[in-house]
Amino acid sequence: MIVHLAYGEGTLPVDLPDDRTTVIKPRHLPGLPDERKAVSEALEHPIHAPPLREWIRPDTRICILFTDITRATPNHRLIPWLLEYLSFVPRENITLLNQTGTHRPNTRAELERMLTPEVVARYRVINHECENEADLKYLGDLPNGTPLWINRHAVEADLRIVTGFIEPHFFAGFSGGPKGIMPGVAGLRTIMGNHGARNIGHPNATFGVLDGNPIWEEIRDAALRVGPCFLLNVTLNEKREITGVFAGDLIRAHRVGCDFVKASAMYRCAEPFDVVVTTNSGYPLDLNLYQGVKGMSAGARILKPGGTLILAAECREGVPPGSPLDRLLRRVKHPGEILQLLATPGFEHPEQWQAHIQALVQQRGRVLLYSSLPDDIVRAAHLEPCHDIAAAVRNALRQAPPHAKVAALPQGPLSIPYLESTN
Repeated sequence: MIVHLAYGEGTLPVDLPDDRTTVIKPRHLPGLPDERKAVSEALEHPIHAPPLREWIRPDTRICILFTDITRATPNHRLIPWLLEYLSFVPRENITLLNQTGTHRPNTRAELERMLTPEVVARYRVINHECENEADLKYLGDLPNGTPLWINRHAVEADLRIVTGFIEPHFFAGFSGGPKGIMPGVAGLRTIMGNHGARNIGHPNATFGVLDGNPIWEEIRDAALRVGPCFLLNVTLNEKREITGVFAGDLIRAHRVGCDFVKASAMYRCAEPFDVVVTTNSGYPLDLNLYQGVKGMSAGARILKPGGTLILAAECREGVPPGSPLDRLLRRVKHPGEILQLLATPGFEHPEQWQAHIQALVQQRGRVLLYSSLPDDIVRAAHLEPCHDIAAAVRNALRQAPPHAKVAALPQGPLSIPYLESTN
């Protein structure tokens, strides 16, 4: 059978054996017939909150937090519609703040593509920079002792409108909601504390789990310290059409959206598979290997111990080169050494959480990467280069027991499989 894997801005056709392959895709949900109207109605009739316009006085300073270029949020539609709704607010009272977390700032050209040139020209648009201490404000320590630093443009506003989209997240349970505050616009020290080895290694720090997940619960508590927040999150189908709009209370509206996503995106599997082919949902989610760990993690959930996982992720921006993740991966000789470093008292490294999860996946099985990266870059990341996915699958099956099975996740972490024994 031909399976079309999401890859870059297109798809990658791969011939997989008909009699052995299970294809796991998101249950298709149709896009809303009138997305713009749905957003407007959600702002007027939010979940567990008064209409957005009732939050705003003539002098209210508003900070709109939007997701960066590595996320699939349709900002180019959502943000202009939101600003149209806020047309009664003076433009000088509105700041748009990019939720970069620890990612690089986006260029003006990227911001114009994300938000439209008109929005960038008419409004104040700022990239969050997690290491720029001049733009951070201290809000006390979290219960675990981690100092809470949040971008001052968000803190000093009277109202924060947190936008984004909801999908299962590989260690925070679900994206969206309070993640727009932390890690979205948090300081590096705060993110490091939340994403530390102890939290990443917790059994509840995984796809689809909020309650009892130490990472998400701390994210929630941190966001609630910042002040009044109004949520505007959406859900998407594989065509990036909006399937649902969840506006209102930061936590309760997000929870409604998470329940909506869980019903369509999570799949129970009776048994693990010998070979798993996965993706990172294509552009913009597969821009780099840092993001690609999500697709790797999704596929590993149903991989037999000792099996083979093949990730198709374009990685047009590399690891990225010279990034903290790139430096950490080049520092060690094998993935197991990453786990040894993380177990060393006092060891901390930016972006260690991605290397941590990659190393845990590689403890489970062999990992190959089909990408645009040169082989030496792939090997420096401790992965095996793959140039022909169909051939790699055939080779893995020849080395597997008789009747070995293959799973394919053509949309990667937009569909999260799990074993009956684990959920």
